[in-house]
Amino acid sequence: MSNNLFIKILKIFFTKQIFGTILVVIFATILINIINKLISKILIKGKSTFEIKKRTSIVKLFKSIITTSIILIAILIILDFFGVDTRSLITSLGIVGLVLGLALQDTARDFIGGISLILENYLQVGDVVTYNNFTGEVTSIGLRTTKIRAFSGEVMIIANRNIDTIINVSQEKSHWYLEIDTAYEEDNLKVAKVLQDVVKKAIEDGLIYKDSAYLGINALSSSSVRYILDIHCNQDDRYKIKRAILERIKVAYDQNNIKIPYNQIEVHNGKKL
Repeated sequence: MSNNLFIKILKIFFTKQIFGTILVVIFATILINIINKLISKILIKGKSTFEIKKRTSIVKLFKSIITTSIILIAILIILDFFGVDTRSLITSLGIVGLVLGLALQDTARDFIGGISLILENYLQVGDVVTYNNFTGEVTSIGLRTTKIRAFSGEVMIIANRNIDTIINVSQEKSHWYLEIDTAYEEDNLKVAKVLQDVVKKAIEDGLIYKDSAYLGINALSSSSVRYILDIHCNQDDRYKIKRAILERIKVAYDQNNIKIPYNQIEVHNGKKL
């Protein structure tokens, strides 16, 4: 009696609904792990830590897409084991996908363009680029759009599908502009000399590259004169160098009694002025 029961259990277990489902789940799990490891090994490479970080983000995206695709295929196979008409289901999904593809083809092109930008290292945050006579610094690179900020403050958002028309003028190193707000009452020649000395000393110390320079007055704002520095440095050290340069400027301003403007509140005691 017990032998017959055991045989019946084995027969049930080895049906395609049970045994087939287990095999599909195991195979899908192994396949996901193997492909994800291969993607990481192939794509997470770069000349700098900055580039590696960008590629890591793309690898995570690819892993998510591949994992989802394998899981969907596994579900369809399992449903077929249980008698579901997966051909009709696939046909329905194909029609929906076609409609969505036609409706979102520009979005898909932006998405592919964003991936290509990061993988091919065509642009990096901090690069100075030109797009249709608009020159500025790349402030962010997304999967759909890239943002460029002009030196005067305007921001242009470009769809990644148009990225082939961008001219990159600072691919090998970080090139950025640092604006310094200074009080109006300060002698501009004195301020210029102090900032020139800061840049010169930073170059001598090997903090920034020798083509860095003080450029002059960039704007006359409502509460300050805005001076601008052209900084060239190692891409990986950009933010550390920015902090160091700002600290040097603050020390130099304090030593030369140069004021940095800040918001002030005027309070009256209620008496008639």
